[in-house]
Amino acid sequence: MPAERVFKRILVTGGCGFIGANFVRYELATYPDLEIVNFDALTYAGNPDNLAGVNAPPRYRFVLGDVADRAAVMQLVAEGGFDAIVHFAAESHVDRSINDATPFLRTNVIGTQCLLDAARAARVPRYVQVSTDEVYGTLAPDDPAFEETTPLAPNSPYAASKASADLLVRAAFHTFGMDVVTTRCSNNYGPYQFPEKLIPLFITNVMADIPVPVYGDGRQVRDWIYVLDHCTGVDAALRRGRAGEAYNFGGKSERYNIDVTRAILSLCNKPDTLIKYVTDRPGHDRRYAINCTKAEAELGWQPSVSFEEGLKSTVSWYLENTRWVERVRSGAYREGRA
Repeated sequence: MPAERVFKRILVTGGCGFIGANFVRYELATYPDLEIVNFDALTYAGNPDNLAGVNAPPRYRFVLGDVADRAAVMQLVAEGGFDAIVHFAAESHVDRSINDATPFLRTNVIGTQCLLDAARAARVPRYVQVSTDEVYGTLAPDDPAFEETTPLAPNSPYAASKASADLLVRAAFHTFGMDVVTTRCSNNYGPYQFPEKLIPLFITNVMADIPVPVYGDGRQVRDWIYVLDHCTGVDAALRRGRAGEAYNFGGKSERYNIDVTRAILSLCNKPDTLIKYVTDRPGHDRRYAINCTKAEAELGWQPSVSFEEGLKSTVSWYLENTRWVERVRSGAYREGRA
């Protein structure tokens, strides 16, 4: 296993998003001497409430900005004194990408190239690209799980934009010798997830006795990973990953979407009559599954939260944080923005 790197000051992009906020919280709690600058454009999915209580200068600082704003990114990185960049910022909702792919290309592709250029110019020692298993495409029921060597075959505009970004990161390693690492994870769930994704949408819907829309027959299969397990994986890749390599992180928890739906209804003590089957999404991938043996062997990482434990904890969090839910649903979390 490679020696563990120590970082003093890192730039996290998209730190007000779901996974980014959980990562910021984890890093600050785990490494008492670490300083984090959070660079976030505060789009609809960027919620400052996700980092409520995190206000400890100089250990944490928020900077409002867009990763696709080349001048702003170049200046921030040039002056920041960062010894690592962890790039979470992304447009990530598949349905939105089907309606209009333009913001996905701008943020996910142009934004990634801006960060790579800035990192190279400032000689930042390490760059971590946080990606997704969706870049691999889809699996048949009996296909082996995705490995890091699985060819990229994205099937949605969102996945294509993330695959494009991954290839730019690969090119930065091979062309310029940059110290880059790419991580790819399965479906995340947990606290602070914006309620447009399946699990938080269904939890918040059933809390209000609103039907939950299940695509097609609900037999799509996803491998679910609790967000803190993903954060520990990204941290392991940041500190122990080999330059130029990709690492997969999964929860070893493949489930049919309909079974996840019924589990949520059961935990919320709601009837199955709230299930509403709707027309399937165009090009909907049938199955994702992650082989994470490389991360286990090289990084010493393993998922620690079972799906049953994680889902119960997630449902409890949403039930206990109704004000957060209300502020998101009403749009109040966006008040005061330019």
